[in-house]
Amino acid sequence: MRLDVVPTADAVAPGSLGGATVLIVDVLRASTTMIVALANGCAGITPVADAAEARRLARAHGANGALVAGERRGEPLAGFHLGNSPLEFTRARVGGKTVFFTTSNGTRALLAARAAAAVGVAAFVNLTAAAAWAAGEARDVVVLCAGERGARSLEDHVCAGLLVERLAAAGPGPALSAAAREAQADGRQYARDLTRLARDSAWARRLVAAGRGGDVAACLRLDTTTLVPVYLPSVDKVVAGRG
Repeated sequence: MRLDVVPTADAVAPGSLGGATVLIVDVLRASTTMIVALANGCAGITPVADAAEARRLARAHGANGALVAGERRGEPLAGFHLGNSPLEFTRARVGGKTVFFTTSNGTRALLAARAAAAVGVAAFVNLTAAAAWAAGEARDVVVLCAGERGARSLEDHVCAGLLVERLAAAGPGPALSAAAREAQADGRQYARDLTRLARDSAWARRLVAAGRGGDVAACLRLDTTTLVPVYLPSVDKVVAGRG
């Protein structure tokens, strides 16, 4: 097994993910939100590139069973049912519903991974389960971080590093790329206390300043679920996998 880390969605090279298992990481907040939504009975999540497409697909699906959700630069989109806060995606709001979801970075990373052999969604809240799922696929693994508008995101890189750490421990002698080793080093710095990221991550500080400290706290919890969302490009939907 070869382990690699791609630091941003924009850094995915054409054709580089074919044959690999990919874990998408957008800790603050799209990955965590999707995990929570599916754990709370959401029927499926369709990642879309822009708000207009989300609205169009929701209308075509039918109003009773569809929700539009998402954000730009951390702020909810006008007229959408939900933003990108994991605290909003309760069973009462999303149970049995299909969500058409567009975010600044996370959904872009999902769409960039369409050519991979298998695509799962990872965050701190399902870290151990996501690593086990990827190892069980028995392929090379690429951890694809969403990043922040084309720049590396500390919390995503730390999460990627902790995934690499678990994957490296799960199998005999995996080969780590230089990027995977760099992420692993970052992960080890925060392994004992993820809450430090609330201070050290620029995006976490911005969310806290905007009154979204509850989101940050929820996203920095470790292994609260064993559910691993799986993206199925053939039906353009993220569904609950292991859980």
